[in-house]
Amino acid sequence: MERKHMSAFALYQNVQTASPPPAKKRSLKVSAKKKRRRENGVPCSDTIAVAVTKKKKKTIKSATRRGTPEEVTEATPCVKDEGDQVLDALLTDLGRVNNSRERATKLFQWLIYPVSAKTFFRDTWEKNPILVKRRNPDYYQGLFSTAELDRILRQDDVQYGVNLDVTSYTNGKRETHNPRGRALPFTVWDFYKSGCSLRMLNPQAFSSTVWKVLSILQEQFGSMAGANIYLTPPGTQGFAPHYDDIEAFVVQLEGKKHWRVYKPRSAEEELPVHSSSNFSQAEIGKPILDLVLEAGDLLYFPRGFIHQGNCLPDVHSLHITISSFQKNSWGDLLMKLVPIALEVAIEEDVEYRQGLPLDYLTYMGVQNSDENDPRREKFLSQIESLMNKLSSYAPVDAAVDQKAKDFIHDCLPPALTPEELASSVQGASARWGDAGPVDVDTDISGQTRVRLIRAGCARLCSEDEAVHLFYTVDNSRVYHKEELKSFEIKTEHTDAIEFLIHSYPEFVTVQSIPCNTSEERIALAELLFERGIIHTAEPL
Repeated sequence: MERKHMSAFALYQNVQTASPPPAKKRSLKVSAKKKRRRENGVPCSDTIAVAVTKKKKKTIKSATRRGTPEEVTEATPCVKDEGDQVLDALLTDLGRVNNSRERATKLFQWLIYPVSAKTFFRDTWEKNPILVKRRNPDYYQGLFSTAELDRILRQDDVQYGVNLDVTSYTNGKRETHNPRGRALPFTVWDFYKSGCSLRMLNPQAFSSTVWKVLSILQEQFGSMAGANIYLTPPGTQGFAPHYDDIEAFVVQLEGKKHWRVYKPRSAEEELPVHSSSNFSQAEIGKPILDLVLEAGDLLYFPRGFIHQGNCLPDVHSLHITISSFQKNSWGDLLMKLVPIALEVAIEEDVEYRQGLPLDYLTYMGVQNSDENDPRREKFLSQIESLMNKLSSYAPVDAAVDQKAKDFIHDCLPPALTPEELASSVQGASARWGDAGPVDVDTDISGQTRVRLIRAGCARLCSEDEAVHLFYTVDNSRVYHKEELKSFEIKTEHTDAIEFLIHSYPEFVTVQSIPCNTSEERIALAELLFERGIIHTAEPL
């Protein structure tokens, strides 16, 4: 008797969990044209949406209270939003921009257009969600697509749990259905057909366009820029309500998705350090935004804002969430700073080395916290005095350098333009000739003009008793796949490295580098060139 075909999803459920596959969740119908009422005095989706067309652009007045849907203002576009290759053309144009920080600013302005970056960071960043409706489905064309996802599954080694998650959210229950091993198209698309959502965890490892975009944007944020891709079947939901520990830019690429966004439930959950567990519907109250994202739209919400998205019954959804600012708060800096400051204080100030009172255990601690003992007040006063004085021992620059090292390690390697490639070690003409290797000697002289390959590609930091140069150019496109890269710099060369860092974006001649001799200047330039940290104004 012929065996009946069982889907990959059903087979996985029977073998792994002995439970049936999730039924398709009845999707909430959302009319994009229906005018929504105000909830708790807060205007809902249609009142903050901005239609960006060639004929008309709407502007909304500001509302800057934390948790209130935010202003959308017009801005001068950095590129025209017309044509089928807007992003490709933009990236090409940005390749001609001399300063990588300026590239980042222009790319970010394109991402959030028509909101001005200045207004966004002043009124919206870390405060309020914002919706931009463009009515231009091709605005983000070229960033990513379902066709590219299919190509990646066929051509690349995509691993479940490492690069791809298979998820579902049905009847209030969130599940992950990852098998082991490589994610092959037959099984992945069978999961999708059975109603499961697909989340690609690090698309920048497989998509050169996503890599280019993120490697540019990370200089805008001064913090790692990451991304996840989400593909959701019609009429389903892949994730439970939750909040994240990142600033999220939801870019709708294909189809539509119904989103609900909720204010943080308490002051303790504003700008959280960690992402939340899954919430039930009863725990989160009423949304402040209830909207449908269509291709070309953008939704931003700060960390701590609870959110959930489900597909409409008649169309799939593909979106990319671009994220940044994970663990990049004042508190995170102080986590680096306070232990160092305490070490310095203990070493330099005898007051920190004096012993605790012999009997402090008898009146301090939780079991004694309700006691009316004058010794407690004296003890707490001494703690306050030591804490206040601690700031005078705080090596702030050293702590910032520790944060900078984390950023350097988190960074994607720079995606070089054709011109940068041709003038860097990666584009050097070294090759195997008839009689052996040819063009392997770097032809750098005192007249050669050089600069850093990117503004933020290198950082000079003290490390124990030595000075090291940490750099990004050998990082992997997979997060922390490589160890943090650095090498020791001679003490007499630190001024030369600082000179190159502060000269960016200008090219400087090798002979202008502050070293003792011409030989040292050329040797240092050759070292940095061979490491890929600098490039030349013209190909060697």
